Amino acid sequence: MGKEKKQSKKDKKQQNAEISVDALKPTEQLSTAEQAKKAKKQRNKLYENELKRLHVELVKLQEWVVAKGLKVIVVFEGRDGAGKGGTIKAITERVSPRIFKVVALPAPSDREKSQMYSQRYLPHFPAAGEVVIFDRSWYNRAGVERVMGFTPEPAVKRFLGVVPLFEKMVVESGIILLKYWLEVSPEEQERRLRSRIDDGRKIWKLSPMDVKSYNRWDDYTQARDEMFKATDTPWAPWFVARSEDKKSVRLNIISHLLSQIPYKKLPHEKVELPKRKDLGKKYKAVDYPFKFIPETF
Repeated sequence: MGKEKKQSKKDKKQQNAEISVDALKPTEQLSTAEQAKKAKKQRNKLYENELKRLHVELVKLQEWVVAKGLKVIVVFEGRDGAGKGGTIKAITERVSPRIFKVVALPAPSDREKSQMYSQRYLPHFPAAGEVVIFDRSWYNRAGVERVMGFTPEPAVKRFLGVVPLFEKMVVESGIILLKYWLEVSPEEQERRLRSRIDDGRKIWKLSPMDVKSYNRWDDYTQARDEMFKATDTPWAPWFVARSEDKKSVRLNIISHLLSQIPYKKLPHEKVELPKRKDLGKKYKAVDYPFKFIPETF
């Protein structure tokens, strides 16, 4: 009897072990929808971990830029819905806005239209210890202004002829200039633009200009090709990033940006918080009727 009981315990232990092994094989146990959900969760975790690592490197770069007095300009261009805004947010969310400054200029005023074209951009150029990110830039003239007919063709041709010289002057002045074009397919662009229509968080991203330009894919393609041909120079090359996957393009661009600016980790003194002294002994807070906000969450 004791032998049978011992054997029963052994069988039960083996059975539990088999169940544990099965639990390690989710692809055999989960439905297709559950597998997709799990894969997405794992992918998101991988993205967050890698983004965290890159954010640490961006902070190191920030400190290096300040310490060495570097001046950096990063230009982002691409079609509507290519992912420029999300990429810029991923770059800047963990660094100082006093160092990493984002410039997204509105449509020019009547006064600005009468100025020399580059004049409205020059005041935003970096001083020592600054990184300026242009969410669209002077290349508006070669893109949206050209395609939508806001600028006469002769003016566009003059712009394309002058830009390489302008950018050479910028680089020779000591500014590090990086230019990124985010490339998206027509199918993915349509999906992203449609997603903005019924989403109250995104509706502000869908401007009347986006709707007007939606049917001008080929015109934008031609404008892009001519812009690259004229302005992809050894001193200010264009870097193209495929942006079908938003998370991948963010990681890829941040990694590339870090590789383009040599930097080192600066030494830090170890920080230790001192013990609080006389907490609540030197001064007693008054019983003031603070107007606290409703705590609905």
